[in-house]
Formats: sequence, C-alpha cells, structure tokens
Amino acid sequence: MPTSRVASPRRFLVCEPEHFEVRYAINPWMRAEVPVDTARAARQWSTLIETYRAHGHAVESVPPVPGLPDMVFAANCAVVMRGRVFGSLFHAPERRPESTAYETWFKAAGFDVYRPESVCEGEGDLVPAGRFLLAGTGFRTARAAHHEAQEFFGVPTIGLQLVDPHFYHLDTALFALDEENVAYYPDAFSPGCREVLARLFPDAVLATREDAMAFGLNSVSDGRHVFIAPQATGLIDQLTDRGYVPVPVDLSEFHKAGGGIKCCTQEIRS
Repeated sequence: MPTSRVASPRRFLVCEPEHFEVRYAINPWMRAEVPVDTARAARQWSTLIETYRAHGHAVESVPPVPGLPDMVFAANCAVVMRGRVFGSLFHAPERRPESTAYETWFKAAGFDVYRPESVCEGEGDLVPAGRFLLAGTGFRTARAAHHEAQEFFGVPTIGLQLVDPHFYHLDTALFALDEENVAYYPDAFSPGCREVLARLFPDAVLATREDAMAFGLNSVSDGRHVFIAPQATGLIDQLTDRGYVPVPVDLSEFHKAGGGIKCCTQEIRS
C-alpha cells in the first residue's frame, strides 16, 4: 500500500501573463520564431490559479508591468522562508527590472527584502527542502549567492552544479515533494552532485529525461497533491505509486519560454 500523504495549505504569489511573450532568447527553449498563443496562455494560467484555490491554497497577485514579458515567472523574484524575503538579481539585463516590481509588492505587504549582491534568481535556483536549502548554479545563480542565502536564512545550503543548459534553473530539474523527499533528474547534475543528492535523499523519485524535458520537475507539491505537467506521464505514474496525488495542469504555452508550473509560482513561507 502506498504511504498516505498529508497536504498543507500554502500561500502563493503569482503574476498574470498580461504581457507574456517570447521577445528574446536567454535559454534553449526560447525561440522568437515560435509564436506564443497569448489567449491560450492566459487560459492556462487562470486554470492553474483556479486549481490552487480549489485545493485550499491562498493565491495573491503582483500587478504585471508592461515591457516585462517574463514577469509571469514569479518564482524567480525571491525565495521566502520563515517570513524573510531574499530577493533577486537577474543574470539577464532584460529581467532585472522585475526585481524592483516584486520588491515593491513585498514591502507593501509588510516584508523587509534583502537584495543579494551576487546574481541570484530566487526559487529558480534556491529550493527549500526540509532541513536544507538546495542551491543551483552553473547557468544563472552565482555560487556566491549560495553563501549569502545561508548567512541570511541560517539554513544549511547545499550547492548543486547544473550541467545541461535545458535545465538552466534548479527548479527545472528538481522539486521538493514534502519535508523529507524530492524528485529530480540525475543527469541534470554533475557527477559529484548526483552523489550528494543520492546521500541526502536515498528514496528520491528519479525522473527520466523525457519527463524532465516535459517540465515534469517544474512542479509544485503541497505534501500530497502535486501540480504537474500532464505530459510527464511516467513521473505521474511514479508519484501515484508513492502515494502522492498528481494534479495535471497544462502550461504548455509557457514551456516556449522555458517555464512551467513552478516558474509561475512563488511560495510565501511564514
């Protein structure tokens, strides 16, 4: 019998894709010649928000800013733990104004915001996982930002080297299932980091490349329900076998910009 999983209510921050498009290319998924169906993207995003609320989660929204097509990817703006906000400093100049827009929202909501000195792309590369903060590097977030985050949060921070440009952010290659376990794609990481993950999470769910390329690891879990790309069929089966309840939500229009469910979702952890 699979283990019975328990969901916990979450607080999410999102940004409506009013200005979403692929205007430039800063990862291997982005190709200007592939048009985005903006109306379909809006419907897909709305379905995600409705699905979160239907499962008992609170959702708040940052006003979209004209000229910032990637602002919909709210996860990249910060990482929030214990009510403390560690902000962002984007690698790409095109995205740097997003940091200010999100910082304005957090401050209006009563949070202080730490501005990192090194390049750091929020939950894109900083993934809270139980006792640890898993920290990706290799394509975006600088190693120095890992040290800043550890000093700021006082949480053991584990650096993980990403080696495949398709998995340019940690949240495209790994997500936390609950306080004890994660799912990840081993070949997205350097050999030594694969060993680290195997030691930390011996019972992890290991995804195939096919499911990882379908954005199956760009998922959000509440401890029981896993909001996941429907295209990641093998991973969905694995999660079901482990007692999780997959909740498929199609964000395929956002895949054209290299993003998915998690990219569109910032979690505010109190």
